[in-house]
Amino acid sequence: MTGSSSGAPERVGGRGALRGRRSIAGQVLVLQVTLVVLLVVAAVAASVLQARHTARRQAVDRVVAVAETFAHVPGMVAALRSTEPSSTLEPLVEAARVRTGVDFLVVMNPAGTRYTHPDPSRIGQPFLGHIERALRGVAFTETYSGTLGPSVRAVVPVTTGDGTVVGLVAAGITVANISETAGRQLPVLLAAGLGALALAVGGTVLVNRRLRRQTRGLGPVEITRMYEHHDTVLHAVREGVLIIDDQAKVLLANDEARRLLDLPVDAQGRRVAELGLDPATAELFGSGRQAEDEVLLAGNRMLAVNAQPTVRDGKPLGSVVTVRDTTELRALTGELDAVRGLADALRAQSHEAANQLHVVVALVQLDRLDEAVEFATAGLAGSQQLTDRLLGAVDEPVLMALLLGKTAQAAERGVDLVITDDTRFEMFDVESAELVTVVGNLIDNAIEAAEVGDPPRRVTVAVCSDHDGLMVRVADSGPGLDPSQVAAAFERGWTTKASTSSGDGGHGRARGLGLALVRQVVRRHGGQIEVGRECGAVFTVRIPRQDATEPARRATAGLTTP
Repeated sequence: MTGSSSGAPERVGGRGALRGRRSIAGQVLVLQVTLVVLLVVAAVAASVLQARHTARRQAVDRVVAVAETFAHVPGMVAALRSTEPSSTLEPLVEAARVRTGVDFLVVMNPAGTRYTHPDPSRIGQPFLGHIERALRGVAFTETYSGTLGPSVRAVVPVTTGDGTVVGLVAAGITVANISETAGRQLPVLLAAGLGALALAVGGTVLVNRRLRRQTRGLGPVEITRMYEHHDTVLHAVREGVLIIDDQAKVLLANDEARRLLDLPVDAQGRRVAELGLDPATAELFGSGRQAEDEVLLAGNRMLAVNAQPTVRDGKPLGSVVTVRDTTELRALTGELDAVRGLADALRAQSHEAANQLHVVVALVQLDRLDEAVEFATAGLAGSQQLTDRLLGAVDEPVLMALLLGKTAQAAERGVDLVITDDTRFEMFDVESAELVTVVGNLIDNAIEAAEVGDPPRRVTVAVCSDHDGLMVRVADSGPGLDPSQVAAAFERGWTTKASTSSGDGGHGRARGLGLALVRQVVRRHGGQIEVGRECGAVFTVRIPRQDATEPARRATAGLTTP
């Protein structure tokens, strides 16, 4: 919708719209070609000016050298003082002019009257130009329009041994010849300029093609719009988003990712291994592999992680990772499982009660009332006694329902769940959902362990709270837990059971989360978990009350294996 809404004004805008739709690569190409043309033209112009300057400088140097040399030729003073200086000097001067390549070489007396000239008809006429400085014994150069047109000339005095000026020598090259000399270099300069222009434009086109591929042919409007939307989405989305390159460096992390993973401020640009993440989380982020709703622990949070590798032209570029906080959802799921277990137990008891009712009715119809009463009340004493005891000992209705439901559930699975007589729970500063997570998962694991053990199959549960804190102790008659496996048992994904189908469309339920969830709750409250062994495994959880000694308790919180 964004693209279509902006398209109409761009079409109406004519040339401005074309500029808006032109890709970044196209605009860069036009700019670069323009700059290259301007630079090449400027370079050629500078080279032409330099060539002209050089030609002029060389002409000046030549006329000065020729004039100086001829003015100091032996016999020059004698020739000037002779009765026929023109006849003596003219052939020598003309030969020297031809050899040196100057346009004129003139010898004159101090009054400026020519003794020599390329045009014999001008001999005896006054020299056209300035000679005052030369008469003072100073050689000089100037540009002056003489009989041959504008020329660069040098005028040098001819002096005797005592410094008396007895004549002057002028040598010059016309400006037209200087320009012609510079013009002969112009084709070479133009050819070099055109070659440089062709190379520069060719290189620019190649760079433009690469830029076009990298920008996908997008124009500045589209790129700006994409960036604005990209930035807005990253800040607004309620999921953590990370972009990780093929070197396992974090290129981008939005606000929610920083919060959920507790990333440092300078996380961007650092390797995943340097961010202090949980080992399993760091391994997933750094591996570049694909993941779908993989559950990971990060501090006190349980995260659902999706990772999608980024590949272009068959080469891995990294991965995009999204992180979603499922801590509350997992807690609610645990509570729901407890309710489902209780419902299943009630359903089974209802079915069993219906069977018993049929037996009672049949006994009544047979007029065997004593047997009917005895049969009807035989199974009620134990369950009623347990219910009455829990009603008096447990103030938390959710915990009481959980214990009753797990007792019925264990009975259905052939396991005797015993709740100790010292079980007593008063109001405690642990949320009911967290209490269900701890007690429910420990009991579930114990029931499954007892099922694979030898008869009699039993689980013993004790839940006690006092002024010091809460203690949950669950023991089973199963095979127990090897001490070397204790630490691994509390890691996410560790289990001794295979994944089972959950009936949700064929998707298997993740296993190995129960004890990880228990450890998460215990850590959050600064408690401890002890793992021991009697006839089977014994798990003991201790959570202190949140009072003034909490920091000290949190400092010692952890996992022990007595």
